[in-house]
Formats: sequence, C-alpha cells, structure tokens
Amino acid sequence: MTTVHALSIAGSDPSGGAGIQADLKTFCALGAYGMTALTALTVQNTCGVRDVHPVPPEFVAGQIDAVFEDVRVDAVKIGMLGRAETIEAVAGRLAQWRPATVVLDPVMVSKSGHRLLDEAAVASLRDRLVPTATVITPNLPEAGVLLDAAPPASLQAMYGFAERLHGLGAAAVLLKGGHLDDAEACDVLYDGESFQVLRAPRVVTRNTHGTGCTLSSAIAALAPRAASLAQAAGGAKRYLTAALQGADRLGVGHGQGPVNHGEALPRPDPVTAVLLDDHGA
Repeated sequence: MTTVHALSIAGSDPSGGAGIQADLKTFCALGAYGMTALTALTVQNTCGVRDVHPVPPEFVAGQIDAVFEDVRVDAVKIGMLGRAETIEAVAGRLAQWRPATVVLDPVMVSKSGHRLLDEAAVASLRDRLVPTATVITPNLPEAGVLLDAAPPASLQAMYGFAERLHGLGAAAVLLKGGHLDDAEACDVLYDGESFQVLRAPRVVTRNTHGTGCTLSSAIAALAPRAASLAQAAGGAKRYLTAALQGADRLGVGHGQGPVNHGEALPRPDPVTAVLLDDHGA
C-alpha cells in the first residue's frame, strides 16, 4: 500500500521522550506519515511531570476534524486525554470519521507517579472509548484501574485479565507485562478467540521513558500493512525492544531517559524488518 498516514491524539512532552513527540519519532522510524491532535501541554522532563495544561475539548475536536477533512487517515493512536470532556470530544469525532484502526493506550499515571487521567474520566474512557478500539494496550496497573481490581501478579493471571478487559468492548487487548519481574518481558494478546504471548528478553536499563507511547504508536504505524493484528503487535514489540537496547547510548537527561527511537531498526526498510521477522507473534 502507499505510505501509512497515522494520527496521534495525545499530550506533549517537551523533553521529547513520550507523548506526541515519541509517537512522531516512532511513526517516522517505521515509515509512516505522522499527524497530531494535541490534548494537553505538560511541564515535564526525564525526572517527572510538574504540571499539565489541558487543551480545550472543542479545540481538540477541531484538530481532529481538520486532519480528517484533508488527509487520508489509516490509523489513529490515542494516548493521554486527561479529562472526561476531552474523552467525550474524541469519542464523538471518532464516531463521525470511523477510522479503520484505533489503538488506545489508556494513559493514566506517569512513570514518576503523576496522575494523568482524573478519577471522573476513568468511567468515560472505559465506556466511551474502549468499545471503539481495534486494540487497547494497558500495562498491569492500568488494567487494574480499568477493572477496579488489584493488578495481575503473574503471566498466568494476565490471561484472565485480558479476557475481562476484552469484555469491556475492544476488538482486542494487548496486556503488557513489563511490570512483572520475570526474565522475559511478556505481553498477552487476546482477540476474543485466542491468546498469544509476545515474548522478548528483558532489557536492563533505567531509560524507559515513553515505552507505552512507543509501543502503541508502533502498532498504529504497522497495523495497516500487516497481515494481522498479531503480526503488527509482534513487530511493534521487536521495535520497542531494539529501542530499549539502544536507550543507554542516548544519554538524555538525569532521570528516566527516553528509548532510542532513531537507531532501533536496520535501514533502508524498517517496516519489512519488523513485519517479516518470524521470531515473534
């Protein structure tokens, strides 16, 4: 197909490691054309989030409309939304434009512990956006919030959580197991019929800023060209693993630095490199 056009609806990270900035880097690395609808400005760096300034919901909706009115959109990635009003605005525009692929990363808390989704918005996210998603990509704490339960503490427990999360209405669930202490980083993909475990060696690094943003935007970049969602998710995980393996070479900041988006894949064909590798999903 022609170049994938991917739209990120998310917040801004001025230090460049997460949010809209990470999404655009990922899109570019995977050969997709990236577009954005900004939901919030943040004051943050690798040491943590200091403040969040929400973009008015009607302005978020206007950005989304402006993109769809002019450019073909093959995939949408949704990240930080922050408020119920913003979630409602985004849900309304998705219902209008009906993109073929929607990847929802239910961003709730930053790695530094700053709350990025207020309590009133959790129900709105669960009821209004999750059912519109091609795939949701919660980590274990986010899964616990969505299901109002203690997060799963083992790979085996993740199967049941993935099944329950699928019951919220998304077409598929990719439950990320990075918070476990296992030697492998294992994610569970469930589409309502079968489970697949995506495995990768755990990369020992403190530079993990933006990993969730990167994985979900990689799925959005790859899904329109992949033979299946499982192939896209497997390719995204390979890309993220490579980006983590190169993270320490960047030397950005004094806290949890970003992954290395730009050096994660061989050239000149990064899409083929991740999608046609048999070692994954």
